[in-house]
Amino acid sequence: MTRTVDDLRNEIRQAVGRYERVESTAFTKEALAAICDAVSYDIETNRLPAKSEMRAGILWKIGVADDPESAKRPFRKAELEAIADALGIE
Repeated sequence: MTRTVDDLRNEIRQAVGRYERVESTAFTKEALAAICDAVSYDIETNRLPAKSEMRAGILWKIGVADDPESAKRPFRKAELEAIADALGIE
């Protein structure tokens, strides 16, 4: 069975120690910060950067994108699949 975007987001949340969400929602800043930590993208933790900056850093660390403009929007399904693969989620 194919995983939905919501399934992928929840699997990623759980893999980085965050809580599964019942409703469909994009990642919070805190969840993105946890993903950044899991993929070894260093961020300033005293003040979390913008979501777009964290998304760009995550995609850069896993080798999906090198263009910071690609992260102005929430992750697409293929990007979520790449993040799940990078985190070892099957």
